[in-house]
Amino acid sequence: MKKINSKQTEAQCQLTSGKSSPESVGAFAPIALFVYNRPQHTQQTVEALQKNELASESDLFIFSDAPKKPEAVAAVQEVREYIKTVGGFKSVSIVERDENLGLADSIIDGVTRMCNEYGRVIVLEDDLVTSPCFLRYMNDALDLYEHEESIISIHGYIYPVADKLPETFFLRGADCWGWATWMRGWDLFEQNGQHLLNKLLRQKLTDKFDMDNSYAYTKMLRAQIAGKNNSWAIRWYASAFLQNKLTLYPGNSLVLNIGMDDSGTHCSSAVKYEGDLARASIHVGTVAVEESSVARQAFISFHLKSRTNFFTKVFRKLAAAVQRRVGLQ
Repeated sequence: MKKINSKQTEAQCQLTSGKSSPESVGAFAPIALFVYNRPQHTQQTVEALQKNELASESDLFIFSDAPKKPEAVAAVQEVREYIKTVGGFKSVSIVERDENLGLADSIIDGVTRMCNEYGRVIVLEDDLVTSPCFLRYMNDALDLYEHEESIISIHGYIYPVADKLPETFFLRGADCWGWATWMRGWDLFEQNGQHLLNKLLRQKLTDKFDMDNSYAYTKMLRAQIAGKNNSWAIRWYASAFLQNKLTLYPGNSLVLNIGMDDSGTHCSSAVKYEGDLARASIHVGTVAVEESSVARQAFISFHLKSRTNFFTKVFRKLAAAVQRRVGLQ
């Protein structure tokens, strides 16, 4: 177990400080796991990852953010005590932040450092349970598409759409629930949300960016610019989308988000994206390197249905409230 202290002002420090040289990292991509103050979620995430076929041959780097508020101290410490016990991987290195960076800055800093050091990385957060096939799929795709400039990343999660999808497919943009990239891909990440929005507006791409107006991605980006959220993911999606880059997805999800409740910093309990985890291996390289119109339409339909369900729930709650008020008059 190797531990590396990390302050926000030390973003450029080498991950090799206090650990073996990068040449010691094996043939499989290193894994970056970002944790904060959810010990139970973190344990489930780690235990699922340990069951992966390639876990014992993979190097795991755990980035532990520092408490933002005094009330988070105990939970952060509990997480830190737990991750010190983690085994089952080729190596485990822990990066303990001395100051709170927040999820976005922690991921941006961590992914940047991993890509600079190792050239590629698999990225997970502390509420993502993976299929035993997850690491194999990620590494196979990272190897196969390493030099394919049109592909920016590999993703492990898909929405539980109604339509049957190909075993793998591509969509324009990038995603955030269990993903991987290379240094050449992450180099395209633009941190300035205003720059991204300006380009989308100038090129008249907001409708397409919003999946034919089925999901309010542009609104999310505007909120990030206004400081109403600190989403790195919307900027990652926009960065890839504007560069006309593709992300590979599996036809069956290899990731389950267990944090879609009040315990998540950036989660909403209004809509749950639960589905079955794929148990069979995913074969990569079987589709053309182009956006799948079938998958894109399936995502659009899912977003529209989810939005309809959400507004239906809101309407029913309002109607019930009105009935209660009438009953009291």
